Amino acid sequence: MARKKRDPYVCPKCGTRTEPVKTWQLVSPFPDSKGRVTITVMGSFVCPNCGYRWRAVVSKIKVGGSEVELESGKGAKASITGEKEERRGEVIEIDIDDIDEE
Repeated sequence: MARKKRDPYVCPKCGTRTEPVKTWQLVSPFPDSKGRVTITVMGSFVCPNCGYRWRAVVSKIKVGGSEVELESGKGAKASITGEKEERRGEVIEIDIDDIDEE
């Protein structure tokens, strides 16, 4: 049975729309099967009408691999695919004979 996704900005008690009071990020410790790490943005809400407090997922971002996937709290998804870019640092070569003993 699929769970119906609610709009996290709407109070579950009275239906008033509000903005989060506080947001924070949760980073998953393990990547998924495509090598992407999920960053979940959570929000703490307080209803201005009835005073009810709740927490909800504001958005999710999957980063890594060759693409980035964004998912809002409303269930909308967007995928951004980029070309792989070779990442290489500076190469430092040291000859042992050049090192002076102190």
